[in-house]
Amino acid sequence: MSTEAYPIEIEFPNIAEHAHSETGIDYVHTFDSGRPGPHVMINALTHGNEVCGAIVVDALLRLRLRPRRGRLTLSFANVAAYARFDPSQPDKSRYVDGDFNRVWTPALLDDLSRRSTELDRARAMRPVIDTVDLLLDLHSMHEKSEPLIVAGPLEKGVDLALALGTPATVIRDEGHPEGRRMRDYEGFGDTGSPKNALLIECGQHWEKRAVAVARDCAARFLILSGVIDEADLPPGWLAPLPRRMTVVQVTQPVVAKNMDFRFAGDYTGLETFAKAGTVIGWSDGEAVVTPYDDCMLVMPSLRQLRPGVTVVRLGRVEARVDRN
Repeated sequence: MSTEAYPIEIEFPNIAEHAHSETGIDYVHTFDSGRPGPHVMINALTHGNEVCGAIVVDALLRLRLRPRRGRLTLSFANVAAYARFDPSQPDKSRYVDGDFNRVWTPALLDDLSRRSTELDRARAMRPVIDTVDLLLDLHSMHEKSEPLIVAGPLEKGVDLALALGTPATVIRDEGHPEGRRMRDYEGFGDTGSPKNALLIECGQHWEKRAVAVARDCAARFLILSGVIDEADLPPGWLAPLPRRMTVVQVTQPVVAKNMDFRFAGDYTGLETFAKAGTVIGWSDGEAVVTPYDDCMLVMPSLRQLRPGVTVVRLGRVEARVDRN
């Protein structure tokens, strides 16, 4: 697998003018329609180098989009990491001290003896996120792969993904051993709560297509939630829906033991291997093989390789849903 940097095809927005917020939390903007409806949040920059979501949230703020019903929050999360972006080392600005998307365990957030840039930011955003009913977290990927929806482990997440209708691949998973994601925080990950969340992996971090995917998904999420009408968005935001959606159940992560990990091919994601026992890589000199037939690779990458990091997840097709 190549670790050369991909070309940067998009311009990074200057988000500094969005710093001041009526919520009292920098870069987090909430607008209330005064009418009944859900509190819907579109979040960008969970990771500082995942710029497609920032482009979309920046555009929505510049459009002065306001909800017709309920409340709408538009936010930039890890702005400290974003500010560190260096085109010569584009993968270095994923985070400052630790992954912002691995700190969303209430016990960790409550433990004020633990401090980091990402923990402090999560604690600052937490009061708003505690009131959100529907969250869309816009991400992108290390490798140039087809976009996908991360729906979490629960049926309600898969149902919301299918209702959204795009991207075509829905990943059902338990998250990462390193820590809990924002999309799994509290009610989002509780079967007894009506709250729900999706995470969209829109494409490779710096490709133009990822911006189009993020724009389409954000528009559809807002319309689906009912906080806006389609006419409230500029023409061209919506793209055609895929004719089929595929739900993939992640069965297990492959976690690096140390820095001695390599893949058997130049994998970028969604590769499927017909036979169990196929060698897909080596970890500390031992072969890593597919555990069952028709095994799919979900987001393989060595760009953040270190001991304990998930380098790929293995998935089994659970369902295929054709659009009528």
